[in-house]
Amino acid sequence: MPDFITPYLIATLVKTAVLAGALMTTLAYLQWIERKVIAHVQVRMGPSRVGPHGLMQPLADVIKLITKEGVIPADVNVFFYVLAPFLAVFMSLISISVIPFGPPVTVFGYTTNLSLADPNVGILFVLAISSMGVYGVALAGWSSNNKYSLLGGLRSSAQMISYELPMSLAIAAPLLMAGSLSLREIVNSQGGYSFGVLPKWAIFSGPFPQFFSFIIFMISAFAETNRVPFDLPEAENELVAGFHTEYSSMKFASFFMSEYSNMVTICCITTVLFLGGWHPLWPAALGSNFVAPALFALAGALCFLHGLNPARPLDRFTLPVFGLVFFGLAGVFLVPIVVTMFMPVFWFVAKTGFLLFVFIWIRATLPRFRYDQLMSFAWKFLFPVALLNLLLTALMVSLVQ
Repeated sequence: MPDFITPYLIATLVKTAVLAGALMTTLAYLQWIERKVIAHVQVRMGPSRVGPHGLMQPLADVIKLITKEGVIPADVNVFFYVLAPFLAVFMSLISISVIPFGPPVTVFGYTTNLSLADPNVGILFVLAISSMGVYGVALAGWSSNNKYSLLGGLRSSAQMISYELPMSLAIAAPLLMAGSLSLREIVNSQGGYSFGVLPKWAIFSGPFPQFFSFIIFMISAFAETNRVPFDLPEAENELVAGFHTEYSSMKFASFFMSEYSNMVTICCITTVLFLGGWHPLWPAALGSNFVAPALFALAGALCFLHGLNPARPLDRFTLPVFGLVFFGLAGVFLVPIVVTMFMPVFWFVAKTGFLLFVFIWIRATLPRFRYDQLMSFAWKFLFPVALLNLLLTALMVSLVQ
C-alpha cells in the first residue's frame, strides 16, 4: 500500500462518500416530503403516480430537468449568468462539511469524528460561507437583464443581509454560554441533565435559557433561506419568479437545490446550537435508546394496518413491504453495537427532521408578507430583541462566573 494512503485519508474518503450520498438523497426526497405534507394539509393526494406513493417522482423530476433544453436568453451577461447558480449550490453545500453528526466512533481500531472537518472556529466558518450565499441570488437577478429578476435579486440582497444581523446576535448568545466557537465543543457543553431528567440544551439550561434566541434564529433562518412567509425574492404573483425568471433546465434546478440544502444546513446548525446536537431528550437509563426501535415498529404497524385497508389497489402490496423494512430497522436498533454507534446519529437526524417539518408546516400555513413588512420587522423588532437578549445573556453569564 502506498505511503500516502493512510487511515485518515481512507476515513475521510468514506465519510465524504457517505455524506454526499446521504445529502443528495435528502435533497431529492425533501421535495417529495414537502409536496406530500402540504398535500395532506390541504386534503390532497400529492405525488402518487411515479412509483409506489410517488417515491420515484424526484428521479422523474431530475430526468425532466436534465433533458430540458438549457436556454440562455439574449443580452444576458453570460459569465455571471452561468456563475450564479454554481455559486448558490457551492456555498449551500460546503457548510455541511463542518457539522458534527455524532460523537467520535471507532471502526476497525481507528477513531474518527462524525464530520468531514472539525475546525475550532466552525460556527464562524458557517457564518462566513452563508454570508457569501447572497451573491448567487444577487448575480442571478443582475445578470439576467430582466427587470423582474433584478427586483428579485435586490430584494434578496437586502433581505438576507438584514436578517443576518439578528441571526448573528441570536448565535452569539449560546456561544457565550458554551464558551467556544467549535461546533463539537458547543454540543459537548450541552451534555448531561439537570435534576436527572431535564437536558442541559441551550434552550433549557441556565443561567439564561436561550428560548428567545432559538425563536429569533428560526425566524431569521426562514428569511435567509427565502422560505414562506419570507419568499419575497421569488414572489410569483409580483415578479413572475423573481431572480430565476430567466433560468431553465439544471440551472433553474440549481437554485432549488441550494434552497433545500440551506434548509438542511440551517436545521443542523439549530440542532447543534440550541437542541443539544446528538444528546437525547432524556437519559439512556430511562429508556431513550428504545425510542428509535419503538418509532420504527410503530411505522411498520401502521404500514400493515393501512395495507389491510388500502386506499389504492397497489397499497395492498407496497405497504406490507415498507412495513417489513421498518420492522427490520426496529430490530437492527436493538443490537448493542448499533445502539452505541448510531443512536446519537438517530437523535441528531430526528431533531433536524423535526425542524425541516416545521419549515414545511409554516409554508403550508402562513401567507407571504409584504416587502415593507419584512424589512420593518427585521430592523424595528427582531434586531432590538436579539440585541436585548444578547445583553441579558452576557449579564447573566458574567454574574454566574
